[in-house]
Amino acid sequence: MGVRAMDEERLLERVARGDRAAFEELYRRTAPWLAVRLRRRCADDELVADVMQETYLAVWRAAPAFAGVATGGSAVGWLWTIAARRLVDAFRRRARQARPPAPATLPPMVAPPAEEEALRDAVGDEIGEALRQLAPELRQVLQALVLDGLTVREASVLLGVPEGTVKTRARRARIALREALS
Repeated sequence: MGVRAMDEERLLERVARGDRAAFEELYRRTAPWLAVRLRRRCADDELVADVMQETYLAVWRAAPAFAGVATGGSAVGWLWTIAARRLVDAFRRRARQARPPAPATLPPMVAPPAEEEALRDAVGDEIGEALRQLAPELRQVLQALVLDGLTVREASVLLGVPEGTVKTRARRARIALREALS
């Protein structure tokens, strides 16, 4: 079986053994969507490029520790977790240097964002509709905490709001979802 015919988990197994061709194929497959997701969180292309480089360096180094190979986890989910945490780290470095990151200002999208598609696929239509009815700031908090698996502190840095605001928005989102579904 050629490198191109493998799924990402198998590619990661080969990367763990030092296979550069598998790493190059993993990068070719995942870098475009990863860059898009990072750009939705940060409008600074230079910072996104740095985070991408740090992410793939971490993947190369940590591939042997990828728990998904043994447990059936998602290689792309693992990759996104690394990237999201690297982005949070980059925001923290910038905050220490007193230069806040440029907020992401994106043109209106024709297609729904990947996070909304993932939410819609992961939940039923009724819950998906309730999620779509949430205010954008509440939906962003849920995406950071639930989909991205970030801590409250990491979501706070990523979204550029205080930790208390993240907690309040998460609570408001849960209440709104509960009311919409009852």
